[in-house]
Amino acid sequence: MRSILLLNAKGGCGKTTVATNIAAYYALKGKKVVLADFDPQGSCMAWLEARPADRPRIRGLAAWHNTVRVPKNTEYLIIDSPAAIGGRPLAKLVQRADSILIPVLPSPIDIRAAEHFIGKLNALRRVLNTEVKLATMANRVRENTLAAEDLDDYLEMIKLPSGKKVPYLAMLRASQNYIRAAEEGLSIFEFAPARTLLDRECWTRVFRWLDSQRSLPALQS
Repeated sequence: MRSILLLNAKGGCGKTTVATNIAAYYALKGKKVVLADFDPQGSCMAWLEARPADRPRIRGLAAWHNTVRVPKNTEYLIIDSPAAIGGRPLAKLVQRADSILIPVLPSPIDIRAAEHFIGKLNALRRVLNTEVKLATMANRVRENTLAAEDLDDYLEMIKLPSGKKVPYLAMLRASQNYIRAAEEGLSIFEFAPARTLLDRECWTRVFRWLDSQRSLPALQS
């Protein structure tokens, strides 16, 4: 089972948007997908409630108040984490994951918060002795702005203590397609390709990384 964790201690960075679109992408490919919502706001569960019955099924787990029992036939577990997570709850989620995606918004406050959190996460990985793989994504970016350039530069230079670069996978546009998809319980991959072409192209490197051995812990690669 592949386990993909959306993580950032800063609220409002778009973890749920990324989680739901990843879940729908793999469901469209015929995979058995579970979306585990650890955020008490329950945004992923609300998205699933709005999801049309004729769409590929995604099973939801309201993990913030229930014991997490993932069905044995699950192929992809997508985990949406709460904001301001730390300590033992953070450690437990990190231990569940093969891959961690960290969405970051284009603002100085979000960039500083991400820098602090990634440092904290690297320290936790050493304590837990886990080989979970990290990657970053820029989210809700307005193209050709100074804020977008600053975020792009920052994410390109992040390195692990070993000196190895943290993969920077994508710059997702601040697109109305994501808003409409969230309202309808859909993903951008379920709209007409011509309408969402620019948004779909932004995801190419994300899924190339997730589907490669580079996103898996060494023991699984």
